[in-house]
Amino acid sequence: MKKITTLFILFIFISSCGVKQTQNALSSGNYDQAIDNAISSLRSNKDKKGKQDYVYLLEEAFAKAKDRDLNYINLWTKENNPAQLEKIYNTYVQLNQRQENIKPILPLKLLNEGRNAIFPFDDYSDKIVSSKNALAAYLYANAKKLMVSNDKMNFRKAFNDLNYLNQINPNYKDVLKLMDEAKFKGCDFVSVTTKNETNMIIPARLQDDLLDFSTFGLNDAWTVYHNNKQKGIVYDYGMVINFRDIFISPEQVKEREFVKERVIKDGVKKLIDANGKEVLDEKGKVVMVDNLKTVTARIYEFRQFKSSQVTAKIDYVNLRTNQLIQTFPLTSEFVFENTYATCNGDRRASDDNYFAYFDRKPVMFPNSEQMIYDTGQDLKAKIKNIITQNRFRN
Repeated sequence: MKKITTLFILFIFISSCGVKQTQNALSSGNYDQAIDNAISSLRSNKDKKGKQDYVYLLEEAFAKAKDRDLNYINLWTKENNPAQLEKIYNTYVQLNQRQENIKPILPLKLLNEGRNAIFPFDDYSDKIVSSKNALAAYLYANAKKLMVSNDKMNFRKAFNDLNYLNQINPNYKDVLKLMDEAKFKGCDFVSVTTKNETNMIIPARLQDDLLDFSTFGLNDAWTVYHNNKQKGIVYDYGMVINFRDIFISPEQVKEREFVKERVIKDGVKKLIDANGKEVLDEKGKVVMVDNLKTVTARIYEFRQFKSSQVTAKIDYVNLRTNQLIQTFPLTSEFVFENTYATCNGDRRASDDNYFAYFDRKPVMFPNSEQMIYDTGQDLKAKIKNIITQNRFRN
């Protein structure tokens, strides 16, 4: 009984909190938030007495939201400013959507007044169509105007307008063709090249990999990187990957010898007392204990080591002015390492996590070309990081 009472009190507390939140939204002018809260609460058991507050709040919030939106539309219409057409269209859509959200839960009863809650719905279809057509015409004309200039930023603005226009009114006139043009003329084209200033040969596959920007995963809608210049494109920027120095260490094998000693469990044995007799438990059975044994091993450890380091810099160049914009130095390193071991004695004397070294064998050292290529993988990640954090155009 006590548990049921507690749950009932908790339910009342949660309900009162929901009503208060809805009241606060209504009193602060967040009418649609109040409407959403009320609708959510009235989707189930809408005719219960405990839901009456939500019905009153929904009725009031709907009336105030509708009145506010229509006043705004009236004001924007009087201003006769094309820039307000989007607001007018979106507000008519909002007025209609608000009605559609309420319809599924109607009718809503006001028990004390013996009537249904009143929601004066209107047909906004004509207003939505006319405002959408007016907005589409404005967006189209404004985009065409922006595309007259040679300013890339204007082409980007035009693309955004046309993209929005295509969303609200698909296949409007030649919008798709204009979008392609705006996209092309709004992009910054970057020519990417490598330059070898070292006295070593850079592996061709590393250069190809560094220049393959499709694998960089860069998410920049307005920057296109080309490793081979294409006809008909005027490049805005150049990115030059300068290899300054390459160092490859000699192949090394370091040896180490050491002795390990350890006490281990080697089966079990009978427990013998001080008199040399077997110890029995309460049931008369011989007590068995761990047979501890000290084992020793002489371990011979071999460590193969070879490293490479590539020093480079990234130059950002403005190809229209032939001026250096910025330089980013970077260094990448790759280490090849293989450790293996043999032992004389009982290998169990070594640490448990060392056993894997006994199963390893010596391997061939990677050649210089492979070392440089492996270093380039880290270099590629650093180049990507530089590009991500330092755009050509802010």
